[in-house]
Amino acid sequence: MSLQAVRIWDLPTRVFHWTLVLLVLLAFLTGLQGGNWMVWHERAGLGVLGLLSFRLVWGFVGSTYARFADFIPTPARILAYLQGRWQGLGHNPLGALSVFALLGVLLFQVLSGLFATDDIAFQGPLFSLVSSDLSDRLSGWHRQTIWLIGALVALHILAALFYTLVRRQNLIRPMVTGMKSVEEARVQPTRGGGGLALLAALLVAALVVWVGAGGLLPPPPPPAPPPAW
Repeated sequence: MSLQAVRIWDLPTRVFHWTLVLLVLLAFLTGLQGGNWMVWHERAGLGVLGLLSFRLVWGFVGSTYARFADFIPTPARILAYLQGRWQGLGHNPLGALSVFALLGVLLFQVLSGLFATDDIAFQGPLFSLVSSDLSDRLSGWHRQTIWLIGALVALHILAALFYTLVRRQNLIRPMVTGMKSVEEARVQPTRGGGGLALLAALLVAALVVWVGAGGLLPPPPPPAPPPAW
């Protein structure tokens, strides 16, 4: 049967994926360094928050294969995949489990970071909204979750390499080019993900970042005037 190139991953999805890789790496490295690098750690975290917010919206209004409905790992889909009956073109059900796990853990990580403190010089932009005890707990979870993220990322990379090198199903190239060669009979038209949908997702992401950065908080009081002599 002849093969046909199909655009599986739209440009916004690919930009999201690779930008997320860079920002997570930046957040990890700056968090390890601490000190003055915490300014960039916060910026990277807010960037990740914006990306995740965009992806959550794009999962409903994006193009066909970017929508959660296309690859949500239901028990029926997982069973069909394990039995060799799954015929989807996007994320397979096991890969989808990894995607949702990463999205969920990263979302928890950036949200906890908004209220965290290192008890030295850094406080998350929404630190003032919670009690000191809750901030301490969130800070501890924030530090510990990094190892779970590392494990999930490693599993994600190993799975992609396994499918690419062993099963000869290149999962990396489509996330770069967007295109995948499939049997012509399996080709379905791609719908959704137009300009208005992209604008809506970007606006939601920008709003979430603004709120996460403390946009709704009252401005800090002005510094006290110097004493008069």
